[in-house]
Amino acid sequence: MKLSIFIIWLFTISGIFGVLSTYEGWFLSLTPLSLLLSFLMILWHMEKFKPKILYALSIPFFLGFITEALGVKYGLIFGDYAYGENLGSKIFGVPLMICINWTLLTVATADVARSFTKNFILASAIGALLMTGLDFILEVSAPRFDFWEFENGIVPLKNYIGWFVTAFLAHLGYQSFKIATNKVISWHVLISIVVFFAVFLFF
Repeated sequence: MKLSIFIIWLFTISGIFGVLSTYEGWFLSLTPLSLLLSFLMILWHMEKFKPKILYALSIPFFLGFITEALGVKYGLIFGDYAYGENLGSKIFGVPLMICINWTLLTVATADVARSFTKNFILASAIGALLMTGLDFILEVSAPRFDFWEFENGIVPLKNYIGWFVTAFLAHLGYQSFKIATNKVISWHVLISIVVFFAVFLFF
């Protein structure tokens, strides 16, 4: 576990200094690798593989993909926006790493939420609030990093409402499977993401 935590923070700190350097473009192009690494760290520390894990993880993955595709294609759920090039390969305009990101954030915030309450509905609501709050931070840097950008550069209120509702449904589905995960790893993953993007609120 110590090695996993070291790797998570190594990539986070290296990424911060890399983006602040003259090699910003190269480091941003590694975003899919960084997200995938965090996701693998969480998977590595999950309970022994069972089919229910795949079912649980597929809920935020496919829910994220469907809502994002509707957003990119028709401006539904989140508003009118388009993805850039730094999140990797796309299907119907949606980067596959965004679906991994939905899954990663759902698992991590579920662990954090369950640290405060065992109530299923309340834990799902807290997890959704955490994800929506994180999106609020992400939206500031997303256009600069060529992740995504809303029409006219304005993030509509419906984006945050859409994030909360989608995240809440993802949590209800995922948390119903009661997957055993490593809360310490999830805390580190979530905090590292917050730290990374919080830095660029000021620089």
